[in-house]
Amino acid sequence: MHTIDYLRVDALETAIATLRDDPSSAPLGGGTTLVDLMKCGVAQPSRLVDLTYLPGLDGIEACESALRVGALARMSDVAVHPEVQQRWPAVSEALLRGASQQLRNMATIGGNLMQRTRCGYFRDPTFSECNKRSPGSGCAALEGENRGHAVLGTSDHCIATYPGDFAVALMAFDAIVHILGPDGARSIPIDDFFLLPGDTPEQEHPLSQGELITGVEVPASPAARQSRYLKVRDRVSYEFAAASAAVGLEIADDGTVADARVALGGVATKPWREPAVEAALIGRSAGPELFREAAALAAAGAHPRQHNAYKVELARRTVARALINVPR
Repeated sequence: MHTIDYLRVDALETAIATLRDDPSSAPLGGGTTLVDLMKCGVAQPSRLVDLTYLPGLDGIEACESALRVGALARMSDVAVHPEVQQRWPAVSEALLRGASQQLRNMATIGGNLMQRTRCGYFRDPTFSECNKRSPGSGCAALEGENRGHAVLGTSDHCIATYPGDFAVALMAFDAIVHILGPDGARSIPIDDFFLLPGDTPEQEHPLSQGELITGVEVPASPAARQSRYLKVRDRVSYEFAAASAAVGLEIADDGTVADARVALGGVATKPWREPAVEAALIGRSAGPELFREAAALAAAGAHPRQHNAYKVELARRTVARALINVPR
């Protein structure tokens, strides 16, 4: 039996110092991801540092320029916040499409961003080949069962899909992740917060030892206000995306697209922005024909494997359908 110490902290500085000094410790928020990983034997921390009683990290503030959410805010609370639903509907919808209501009531925003892949080879230690779990061991998914794996952002070392929904919406609207650690505070653009696997798939975020997420900031924009999140999955509830899209459109008075935001989920190793699709939309007359034409540019450069080639076309159709469903 693996013995685990438990420490409840009431000061952020205490948590940071503990995690800095003991690399085998793990921060505990809602626990909905960490406990899963502990159950399957992937995570084996020596100590759980319980952050849930830290004051001041569960706020939800929607001001004129941005939405600011504390790392300990619950997914369900953010999802149903009236300002979020009105001014960042794709963010609300992405949160509501994740997990179950019971889990959303427990899961924290910071923990959601740190969730790890649902790749079966990663989550089952009986498979020895997993570079993300054991660097240098290989990747069983490359020639194994890879129907749910990524077609974008992959490498010869890892094709594990990023599973989240919330971060896809954050990617579309240029969110910033706020961090605090032993060397002070810093802010990381959401695209830089998620690392491509490359040769080091075990490194998923640019966080140093002891650094913690303190909050997320999402800029306000007309495109964020007119946005949608569409998730396509094998079953209606409690399932991860086969493909998803967070989209937002600003339509000028003459009917042309003044701004466009498009990000993909379920098909890449990280939340995936689609600048080519956005560029194809801007300056042209909004409508289903344009949306389908631009969506055909999604998933460019994809590298499908034996079982997941369907994701390329699915991603394009998901983007087109999401754009068509944006209210105008």
